[in-house]
Amino acid sequence: MNITRLGPALAAAGLLATSVPLLSATQASAAPAAEFTPQKPAWARCSADLPASYECATLKVPLDYRRPRGRTIDVAISRIKSENPAKRHGALLFNPGGPGGTGLDMPLMARDLIPKEVRDQYDLIGFDPRGTGASSPITCGLTDAEQDVNRPYREETFPSDVEWARRVADKCREKSGSVLPFITTRNTARDMDAIRVALGEKKISYVGYSYGTYLGAVYTQMFPKRTDRFVLDSGVDPQRTWRGMMQVWATEAEPAFKRWAQWTAERSAEYGLGATPEAVSKTFWDLVARADREPIEIEGQKFSGDDIRAGRAMFFYPAQAAPAVKALKDAAEGRPATLPAEQRRLLKPAAEPSSDTGTAVFWSVVCGDVEWPRYPEQYAKEAAADKARYPLYGDFASNIKPCAYWQRPVEPPTKMNTGANVLTVQNEWDSQTPLTSGEGLHRALKGSRMLLVRGGEGHGVYLTDPKSCADAAVNAYLGTGKLPAEDVTCEAAPGGNERRADLVPSSPQRFPGASPNRF
Repeated sequence: MNITRLGPALAAAGLLATSVPLLSATQASAAPAAEFTPQKPAWARCSADLPASYECATLKVPLDYRRPRGRTIDVAISRIKSENPAKRHGALLFNPGGPGGTGLDMPLMARDLIPKEVRDQYDLIGFDPRGTGASSPITCGLTDAEQDVNRPYREETFPSDVEWARRVADKCREKSGSVLPFITTRNTARDMDAIRVALGEKKISYVGYSYGTYLGAVYTQMFPKRTDRFVLDSGVDPQRTWRGMMQVWATEAEPAFKRWAQWTAERSAEYGLGATPEAVSKTFWDLVARADREPIEIEGQKFSGDDIRAGRAMFFYPAQAAPAVKALKDAAEGRPATLPAEQRRLLKPAAEPSSDTGTAVFWSVVCGDVEWPRYPEQYAKEAAADKARYPLYGDFASNIKPCAYWQRPVEPPTKMNTGANVLTVQNEWDSQTPLTSGEGLHRALKGSRMLLVRGGEGHGVYLTDPKSCADAAVNAYLGTGKLPAEDVTCEAAPGGNERRADLVPSSPQRFPGASPNRF
């Protein structure tokens, strides 16, 4: 889930997928090293207005690694070389999450945040995953409204939800049907190995956030002998890909809401939302009911009850959620109300930009990695049940998605059955990849160690919070390659959880936490 954004019946491509045998495990592990050899990068300065040390290049890689001499696509890569070759250990790749997030500029962002003694050991490598940014970007030709995945379940509107899901799938097939079947996590992992080969490295190290943790985990399984020091920050549970990862937004919003209600009740004099958790909860649900009848307007923007429920991510940040709910209450009662930008973003994120590349890649990956239910009736039944079970977001999470009409995956999901000596990192209160998801990733990767920030809020840990207690342990692992002897828990610093603006911008295609509808 991209550290903030989130998100077809490909008939012709489906014929292709069913007419070609799947890669065997041996073949999958061999590609690209045995069957495809990328050219050496032709490095050049990325831009005249950026540092000369920041270099870019483009690799040609197979669209379909089963046909290594067939159609190719571009993968854009970047680097900032180690300033101390005598201490250089290797190459450190970055991925920001998504699926659909671009990572070409991540070396620039990481360069000044990683301590020099660690930074000197690596060439910092960024890349735009296939289908994104400068890497042969794809499109489905979607409108802004069609990119919105937040669709609450109601029996009377479910037919329009089905039509939306089918329309998105159909438009994706029409615009990019020959490419979409190959925009998958496994193929992006193969691209990472092509980057390794092009760089002349025997192994690669890696820092991946959110969706990037799943990408990194898949790489460790496909290329275990090429895996060096891997940091998987804000973990995706491989057992939940991908519908289950959307549904975990609903299940874990409930304990976050209870924590918020307790926190807010303890500050009733400041916020006036109730003196007990039960009273705070009632205030909130009364506002939802009021907004369902007539939207609440704040500074020209209207919020329906569904808009308020869709803001489930804000409850992972009590100090942000309480002012937002207070503003809603003030507006509903006719008092002046304002919503600062941060609260507004949490409550009702800005619409996706006109470009739909990130959304096209999102659906390509989440629909193309794994099989989804095919029958609308199943979605309707489960969305109705989850709306009662998880009232904040359950129906949004379980409602029908375009994957119901996507082509069936070209190859099966990656099994996590190979040991991986990686470091997983997790905030306790993460809205996009909640703690239970991070724990699932840790369990799946035998031999991994988990670094938990108790009380930590926000999506993304390493380098994203200047006060995070996790950075020292991550730097020690990247610097020495030695995992902690056992799992580690550290306490979030008082006044911590201050997100770095340069690492967590509002763009949907950027860093972890960019959208409440992405990983």
